[in-house]
Formats: sequence, structure tokens, C-alpha cells
Amino acid sequence: MFMVALIGADGSGKTTIARRLESELPHTIKYIYMGFSPLSSNVALPTTRLISLVKRLLGKGSDMSGPPDPARVRPRPKNPIKRLAAGLKASLRLANRLAEEWFRQGVVWYYQRRGFIVLSDRHFFSDYYAYDVANNAPHRPLTSRIHGFVLGHLYPRPDLVIFLDAPAQVLLSRKGEGNIELLERRRQEYLRLRDEVRRFVTVNAEQPLNKVMADVLAAIGEFQGLWRATAAVVSNEQ
Repeated sequence: MFMVALIGADGSGKTTIARRLESELPHTIKYIYMGFSPLSSNVALPTTRLISLVKRLLGKGSDMSGPPDPARVRPRPKNPIKRLAAGLKASLRLANRLAEEWFRQGVVWYYQRRGFIVLSDRHFFSDYYAYDVANNAPHRPLTSRIHGFVLGHLYPRPDLVIFLDAPAQVLLSRKGEGNIELLERRRQEYLRLRDEVRRFVTVNAEQPLNKVMADVLAAIGEFQGLWRATAAVVSNEQ
């Protein structure tokens, strides 16, 4: 079968919609979290969970670091020893991130082969597109360049992307996290993905939950019809 990615800024209702769809259609849809937070993930490598646990014990937050806020990029240490240590830490973080991303993709393939529509909450390609894939800023870290190359040229993209869209003011009122400027920038970054995936559908996330659910199901159903028709044509040609 195929993979559907639900994307959108925090507060758009991705997890609520995805979990509800899985509970109402358990024999059709398989939910997989495809973001950077181990605490939110229903599938993760042991190393990822261990890193998250260590960070919590050290009081450094519970989640793995996601796409950075450009305004908070730290300068490289001037001390060569500290610079070497920082480089080693970044390399290990990248290695685990790549392993985690491919591990979850392997899980996606497993459920697809069993006939499920895989519904992902977030997706690594969409989350890191603006920061690592399409970022052409000079002097950006080598780890960012490597990660961007893998996601842009090697990592599978979703067959269908459903963008839950809402104004930044609405998102802020729901979550109370970030600010208007940051949320609007994230919204525009997601909209840039229209030309980067096979099929991109925008759903108005301001609507009542049941209406959002209906629109998401309609988008999946329409794509499923196209998918089956294409598969039938390919089968007849063979």
C-alpha cells in the first residue's frame, strides 16, 4: 500500500487526527510517529530512547533536538579541544538520527507489505526540508549537509502529504508555544513542499474536528482510488 504523512505546525491537530483515524480504522491504517521526539514516538531505536533518558536525568529536556531556530544557532567554539568535542558530539548525534530515520522507514515498509495504509504523524523530510535539504546558507555544518543530502536524495518521501493548515494566531491560541512570527515561518516552510512530493493536499485545520477528519479521509480515499487504478494499469501492462 502507500504512505500518508500528516504535517503541520504545532497545534494543527496532527496527532489527534492520526490517532483517531487509527482507532476507527484499525484494520486499514497503521499509525507511526515520524518526528524527532522520542517521547511522542510509538517506534524508536533503543539508542534514541537511551539518549532521551540521559537528557532527562541531566535536566536538559526530554526530546532529541529537532530543526533549529535560525536565531539560536550557536557559534563554533574557539577552543580547539572544545571544537573537537563539539564535532564528535554532532557526528554521533547525526549517526543516531540517520539510524533512527531509516529504522522507522523500515517499519513503514513492513506495514505496507502487510497491506496497511501507513499514516505518519509528521515526517522527517518535511520537518528538516527548510533547514537541511533546501538550505544553501554558506558555512553551515557538515552534519547538516550530510543529513540534507540523505533526506533529499536517498530517503523515501511520502506518497501523499496532507497539510493541516491554520493561521499562526489560531495555532498559538491552541498550543501557547512559540510566537506568531515563528509559527507563520513554519507554516510557509510546509507550503514550500508542494513541489517536492508526489501529491500535496491542504486541509483547513480551523474547522471542527469532525470536518477535518472527513476532509482527511476524503483525501486519503481519493488517493487510494488513484493508487489502485495505477496499480491495475501497471499489472495489465505486465
